[in-house]
Amino acid sequence: MLSLPSLNAIDLSFNHLSGPFEDFKSNSLIWIYLEGNQLQGHLPHSIQNLVNLTELSLSFNNFSGRVDVSFFSNFKQLSYLSLSYNNISLTNDNNVTLSESFIELELAACEVKELEFLRSAKQLWKLDLSNNKIQGRIPDWAWSNWMFSLQDLNISHNMLTSVDSIPLQSVNTIDLRSNLLQGSLPIPSNSTRFIFISHNNLTGEIPSSICNLTSLIMLDLATNNLSGEIPQCFGNITSLQVLDMRHNNLSGNIPTTFSNGSSLSSLNLHGNKLEGKIPQSLTNCKQLEVLDLGDNHLNDTFPVWLGTLPKLKVLSLRFNKLHGPIRTSRIENMFPELRIIDLSYNAFSGNLPSNLFQHLKAMRTTDPSMEASKYGGDSYYQDSIAVVSKGYEREVVRILFLYITIDLSNNTFEGHIPTIMGDLIALRVLNISHNRLEGHIPPSLGRLSLVESLDLSSNHLVGEIPAQFASLTSLEVFNLSYNHLERVHSSRKSISYL
Repeated sequence: MLSLPSLNAIDLSFNHLSGPFEDFKSNSLIWIYLEGNQLQGHLPHSIQNLVNLTELSLSFNNFSGRVDVSFFSNFKQLSYLSLSYNNISLTNDNNVTLSESFIELELAACEVKELEFLRSAKQLWKLDLSNNKIQGRIPDWAWSNWMFSLQDLNISHNMLTSVDSIPLQSVNTIDLRSNLLQGSLPIPSNSTRFIFISHNNLTGEIPSSICNLTSLIMLDLATNNLSGEIPQCFGNITSLQVLDMRHNNLSGNIPTTFSNGSSLSSLNLHGNKLEGKIPQSLTNCKQLEVLDLGDNHLNDTFPVWLGTLPKLKVLSLRFNKLHGPIRTSRIENMFPELRIIDLSYNAFSGNLPSNLFQHLKAMRTTDPSMEASKYGGDSYYQDSIAVVSKGYEREVVRILFLYITIDLSNNTFEGHIPTIMGDLIALRVLNISHNRLEGHIPPSLGRLSLVESLDLSSNHLVGEIPAQFASLTSLEVFNLSYNHLERVHSSRKSISYL
C-alpha cells in the first residue's frame, strides 16, 4: 500500500498496528498519521525521502532509539511534527536547527534537554515539550521569536527554575506545571485563557493585575508557596470556570465579589490559611459543581444557602472552625446533585441533620449509566479532592462524582443516627465516627448495598449490631470500635463475614 504512486495522504491513527513499519516508497506523500498504535523499532529512514511532507504524526507508539534533529533537516515544507510518547531520545549532535516552516511541534517525552534546535522555527503557534529534561530558564531569543505567533505552550514536567515574564502577545494556553520554578507569579498577556503553573515553588502575593485577563477560563496555581490575600477581583471574571489555589499559604478572606453570570464550575482553595466566613455571593455561581474549602481557618456556621446551587456535586469543608447545628432551609430542592459532602474535623453540634439527608436526591438513587463523570472540564485539567476512605486519605481524581461520600466525623454531633440515612443507597463511604451519637444502630443502614467503608466508631452507641449488616457484600472496612455495643445479632450467622 505504501508504494502506491499517487498516494499523498495516509491516516491509520488509533488502530492496533504493531511491529516495525515498512518503508515508504511513495514520494508523493504529503500527510502521514500513524499515532495511537503499537508500532515499534526505529523511525523508517525512508521518511527522509518524502521531501513534500507537510504533516507527520507518529506519537503514542513504541518507536525507539536515538533520533537526531538532522533527521528532519531536509523537510522544507513540514509544518506539523508529532513524536510524543514513544521511546525516542531526540538529540542534536550536529547542531541543526529545524526549518522555519514548522507551525506545530509535539515532542513530549522525547528526552529533549535544550531549545537551541528551535531557534529558526519562528512561526510556531503550538509547542509541546512536556515531560522532558529541560533545565534552567527559557532563553530570551525564544520569547522574542515567538512573541506574536505562539498560542499554545506546554513545557510542563521539566526542570525549569525561573520564568521572570511571559511576553507572548497572542498566547491562549500556558502550561508550566511540575517544574522547579521560583520567584513571583509571572502574568501573561490579556489574551491568555488557560494558565497551569501548579506544583512549583512560586512565592509572593498574587498581583491584582491578573484580573486584567478578562477572558481567563482556567487558572491552576495549586501547590506553590504563594502568600497574601486572594484578589477580590477574581469574582468579577465571569468567564472563569476553574480556580485552583489549593496547597499554598494564602490568608485573609475568600473573595466576596462572585457576580451574577459567573461561569465558575470548580473552586478549590483547600490547604491554605483563609479566615472569616464563606461568602454568600457564591450563590451567584449557578454552574458550580466542585467547592473545596477544606483545611483552612474558616469560622462560620453551615452554609445551608449553598443548597440552592443546582449543579453542586462536591462540598468539602473539612478541617475548619465551622460550628453550630446544621439547620436546613424550607426550600424543597436542596443539594439535588450533591455526591460528596465532607464536614469532618469541625465543631458542628446538635443532632445529625435528618432534613438535609432527605434532600440528597443524587445519593438516594443509583444510576448504572454513570460510569464516568459528565463534568470533563478540559483535557488539561482534572478535578481532585482529598477524602478519607477505608482509614486512609486519598486523592480522588476526575471520577470523584462516582465516589459518593458522607463524612461527618470528628465533630460533636449527638442524638440518634437517623433511620433515613438508610435511604442513601448510593453511598460508598459513610463516616460519622468520633462524635457523641447514642442509641441503637438503625437496621436501615443494612440497605446501603454499595457501601465500601462504614465507620461509626468512637461514639456512645449501644445494643446489637443489626443482622441486616450481613447483606453489605460490598463492605471492605467496618469500624464500630469504642462504643458500648453488646453483641452481634445471633439469628444471622453470616454476619461473621464482616
